[in-house]
Amino acid sequence: MKSGGAPSGDFTLPLKKLFARLGILPFLLIIAVVAFSLMSENFLTARNLTNVLRQSVYLTIVSLGQMLALLSGGFDLSVGTVLAISSVVAAMVMAGLHAAMPEAVFLAISLGILSGIAAGTMIGVANAVGVAFAGVSPFMMSLGMASVGFGVALYLTGGVPVYGMPVEFGDIFGFGAWFGLPSPVWVAAALAILVAVLLYGTPWGRYFYAVGGNPRAARLSGINVKGTLFATYTLCAAFAAVAGVLLTARLDTGEANIGASMPLESIAACVIAGVSLRGGIGRVENVVLGALFIGLIQNGMNLARIESYLQTVVLGGLLILAVVADQIRLRFVAALKD
Repeated sequence: MKSGGAPSGDFTLPLKKLFARLGILPFLLIIAVVAFSLMSENFLTARNLTNVLRQSVYLTIVSLGQMLALLSGGFDLSVGTVLAISSVVAAMVMAGLHAAMPEAVFLAISLGILSGIAAGTMIGVANAVGVAFAGVSPFMMSLGMASVGFGVALYLTGGVPVYGMPVEFGDIFGFGAWFGLPSPVWVAAALAILVAVLLYGTPWGRYFYAVGGNPRAARLSGINVKGTLFATYTLCAAFAAVAGVLLTARLDTGEANIGASMPLESIAACVIAGVSLRGGIGRVENVVLGALFIGLIQNGMNLARIESYLQTVVLGGLLILAVVADQIRLRFVAALKD
């Protein structure tokens, strides 16, 4: 037997190697599909799987931005607030322009979308300034901005949903379909490809990994650490803002109360997908799969008629399980190298 390694006759060795290479997500996916298929005969139908895809779009987009924050060694707790701000501002601008110029439908939609994304991105800019230039911890900065943004969203609306948007907005971006797939799915796919090209195909993308892996070494290598962190939190908020606008189209109202669970869900999707909480490790395709897994779990629990309160317990448990599994995987990797 090698020092620190597994016995040569260990029948679990192939499984351990697979776990060390792929992480826990494939195993959780198999368990979830089998379990929910037994609980409900409607789970594996084409209609339900399309529904899962549609429902997972918003979390997928937010998780792509959250991945950038995690790669750089931080995280963003304000993504839920960004959804709320972008939803409220987009709806208010759109409804106001549509009421003033009923014939200029697409102008109202375009300006509303741009306004919503810009407003949500400003939350990220504030986070970026605090983290990159003021040296505030990502936890405190994003938590503070989450409170500020939520208060602003409630102040703008008085807690009342915003109505009056053009019908075409929901028809195109909420309920529309292109080539048989819901239009938000195409937006999420385009953003996933964009992030993949950024991280895998550009020097700037490698900076995210370097800063998260070792900020001091990255700085000594000539990498602009502050600029990278600024871009990280700005992009994270921009992605969440896009999700907020798309969710507004789906709900057909601007809501100040949406996105409350998004910080936990996006971090869970990333961690389950193997993105390290210590920074510097993560793959785009795994994060997309992780977000789909969270959507699959929520859909399966709904079909199984599990109460929403217990669903939150399950999601928190999955996050803890993913963190523990990641530590075990790292030990397996070290043992297999010995």
